[in-house]
Amino acid sequence: MPFIKKKNVEFTFASRSPAAPPVTVHCHCPRQAGVALAFAMAATRATDSFTAPARPLILVIPYPAPGHMIPLLDLAGLLASRGLRVTVVATPATALLLAPLVDAHHDGAVQALVLPFPSHPALPAGVESAKDSPPTLFASLIVAFAELIGPLGSWARERSDTPDRVVAILADHSCGWAQPLAAELGVPGIVFSPSGVYGSAVLHSLFRRAPRREDESDEESQISFPDLPGSPAYPWRQLSLLYRTYKEGDEISEAVRRNFLWNLEGSAFVSNTFRRLEERYLRAPLADLGLRRVHAVGPVAPPDATGDRGGETAVSGVDLCAWLDRFPDDGSVLYISFGSMAVLQPPHAAALASALERTGLAFVWAAGKTAPIPEGFEERVVAAGGRGKVIRGWAPQVAALRHRAVGWFVTHCGWNSVLEAAAAGVAMLTWPMTADQFVNARLLVDELGAAVPVSWGGLKAAPAADEVARVLHTAIGGKHDVVARAREIAAEAAAAVREGGDSWRELEELVRELASESITKTGLDY
Repeated sequence: MPFIKKKNVEFTFASRSPAAPPVTVHCHCPRQAGVALAFAMAATRATDSFTAPARPLILVIPYPAPGHMIPLLDLAGLLASRGLRVTVVATPATALLLAPLVDAHHDGAVQALVLPFPSHPALPAGVESAKDSPPTLFASLIVAFAELIGPLGSWARERSDTPDRVVAILADHSCGWAQPLAAELGVPGIVFSPSGVYGSAVLHSLFRRAPRREDESDEESQISFPDLPGSPAYPWRQLSLLYRTYKEGDEISEAVRRNFLWNLEGSAFVSNTFRRLEERYLRAPLADLGLRRVHAVGPVAPPDATGDRGGETAVSGVDLCAWLDRFPDDGSVLYISFGSMAVLQPPHAAALASALERTGLAFVWAAGKTAPIPEGFEERVVAAGGRGKVIRGWAPQVAALRHRAVGWFVTHCGWNSVLEAAAAGVAMLTWPMTADQFVNARLLVDELGAAVPVSWGGLKAAPAADEVARVLHTAIGGKHDVVARAREIAAEAAAAVREGGDSWRELEELVRELASESITKTGLDY
C-alpha cells in the first residue's frame, strides 16, 4: 500500500517506486477529500510499476469542463501510447476524470499534477468546473483558471535541468495563458481545440477582429467572416455567448479576449477532427488561426470508449444496451442529449416532450440532473409501455450511439457529440443553442448533408411542439439521404484513424515533432 499522509485536507501519496514522484492532492474543503483520495489511489497504482527511462515529457493543460477535458485526455492517452510521457494538470474537482487514463498506463507514461483551484473575486466560492454551472460563469472560469500560470511555471522550472524537463505544452484553447508560459520556458506551445477547425476559427476570428453590430439592439444583425472559405455570415444571436458578452475595457472581458489572442502565437493547433469532415478548412492555413499548422487527429475517442470517460454514469453502458436490445428494428430509437453544459429552457423541454408523446417514437433522453422535463412526462412514458427512457445524470453516450437500435440523434451540436455521432454513423437532428453549436450545425446540414435541422432559434426561441413532432416523424419514419451520408462519414472517420489514414499520419507527425524537439533542446537520444 502507498504511504498516505493526511494533513487537514491535503493528501500526499508516495509510491514504492523511487522513479515515480509522489502525487499530492490539495482540497479546499473536506467534501472533496473522497474524490481526492480515490483519484490519488488510482494514480499511485499506475505509477508503482514505473521503471522506464525518461522519455519526452509533455505538460497537458485541460480546461475544467467535461466537453473540453474528455477529448484532450483521449489525446493524452494516444500520445502516451506512442512513446511520450504526459503530465496532466487537474484540480480536486476534476481529478477523478483522470483516474481511468492514469490507471490505464501502468508504465507511468501518464502522471497527474493536481493543484488547488485558484480563487478569484469574479467566481463564486466552490465553483471549479463548467459542469453544472451557468454559461454566464464561463468567462470568469477562464480568468480564474489562468492563475495557475504561476504554480505551473514554478513546477516546470524546478525540473528544467532534469530528465523530467517539459519539452512542450499542450493546452486547451481556453487556456491561452499557457502560450506565454511555453515561450518563457523556451518550449513549443500547442493549442488543443475542443471545437472543429471551422468552429475554432470562427471563435478566434471574433476576438481577433472584434466585429460589432451597427444596431446594438438587432439580434439578427449579420456578422461576416471574410477570411474563412466561403465568407460565411451568422446573425448576432448565433455567435458564442463568450463573445457576445464581451465589453471593451471590462477587466474580465479583456482577459478573455487576450486568452484567445495568445493562442494565435502558439506553435500549432491540434483539433479533434478529420480531413474528410472539414477538408474545406484544412486545405490552407487560416488567418483566424494565426496561419498556424493544424494537426487534424480525430476522432480521438478510443473504439472501446466507455461511459466512465466523463465520470460515473447514472446508468451503465451494459444496462443501457440491454434496454436497447429490446428493439428489434435497427435505427428505430431516437437518442437525445443537449450536452453537459447546455441549459435547456422549459419551453424547449416542453416542446420536445410533447413531440415525443405525439409521435410515439422510442427514445433515450439523456436529460442530465437539471433539465426541466414537464411534470408527469416520465410517469406517462413508463405507463405507455416503456418505449422511452429518461436518464438523469451522466449518460454512456458512446455506447448508446454505437448500438444498432439507435438511428437518429437529437443534439445541441457540441463538437464531442458531433464526432461521436459521426464515428458511429448516426444521422443527426440539429438543435444548436450557443457556443460553437450553430457553426457545427451549419457544417453538418449545409456542407456535409449529414443532418436535418430541428430548430435554429437557440436558447431564446423554442419551436412549436407540432413542428418538432413533424421533424421527428419525417426523419425516423422515412428514408433520408442523410442516413446514407452519415454512414459514409463513419467509414471516413474509421479510415482516418486506421494505420496509414490521414489522422493517424497527423498524430504520428505530431509525436515525431515533439520527440525531435526534446532531442534538439537536450541532445539526448530518447
